[in-house]
Amino acid sequence: MKKKVIGIVGPTASGKTSLSLPLAQKLSGEIICMDSMQVYRYMDIGTAKPTKDEKAMAPHHLLDIVSPQDSFSVSQYTALAKPLLDTLPVPILVGGTGLYLQGLSQSMTFGQVGSDENIRAHYHRMAEEEGNRAVHRCLQKVDPETAARLHYNDLRRVIRALEVYELTGTPLSRQPQPSPEDEPYRFFLYAYAIPRETMYARCDARVDEMIRMGLVDEIAALKAMGITEDHPAMQGLGYKELFPVLDGRLSLDEAIGLIKLRTRHFAKRQMTWFRRDERIQWLNWDAPAETHINRIIRDFTEE
Repeated sequence: MKKKVIGIVGPTASGKTSLSLPLAQKLSGEIICMDSMQVYRYMDIGTAKPTKDEKAMAPHHLLDIVSPQDSFSVSQYTALAKPLLDTLPVPILVGGTGLYLQGLSQSMTFGQVGSDENIRAHYHRMAEEEGNRAVHRCLQKVDPETAARLHYNDLRRVIRALEVYELTGTPLSRQPQPSPEDEPYRFFLYAYAIPRETMYARCDARVDEMIRMGLVDEIAALKAMGITEDHPAMQGLGYKELFPVLDGRLSLDEAIGLIKLRTRHFAKRQMTWFRRDERIQWLNWDAPAETHINRIIRDFTEE
């Protein structure tokens, strides 16, 4: 019998935390964070990590496990997450990184597709001779959806996406979704069907709150630690826009405007990604959270 796993997924600022915490309490479950930025240490405000009080409500896993200087791949995430799914009595995945969910769902993901040193060497040479943007443009031609998600300075992931395309003939964003028979787990996946305008307003409000909480100071502290804007972690929303503010290359108001715009675009892409996943049950945004919690508990315990 396959292990049951609950997943609360969806775009940024869509209410995943407020739904997952009381759910975890009622089921005595433990939360496995499924966010590609929350894995990084010292980056609390800009990644909207759970607060101390929120973490006290339920055990959390896979937070603060990577230095901001280091890269972190989907295969690394799945290697850490799968033992938790296997051993925790009630594992609850919470986050908006669809590639992580894909990695946990399929026996063969792009993280496990073989490598080709010739392909990698070709694009590394291109980056050295023509710049990172040239490599990124190659990805835009074959996989615009993945290119829109990756910063051109995130060269390792850009090259990996190109490598996967050349090896499989299928863009990263179009890798096949798993069928229930192929999945190693039995997933119970839920997301809020949040109206677009509401989602955008919540994204804007979240950015304002992050600035109020001291995101600029958080990035200044990272810079003082030796983190540069070329490090992988600094490609995250909020960080890459505010780094130039510290150097006087961009005004704070301009940076905030960029963060809001890019966050709205990112949330839209996340929603598009999750809409393709037929396993997800979409929850009425206007209904009380308690209604959804009771439904999820019923689904999880009765089947």
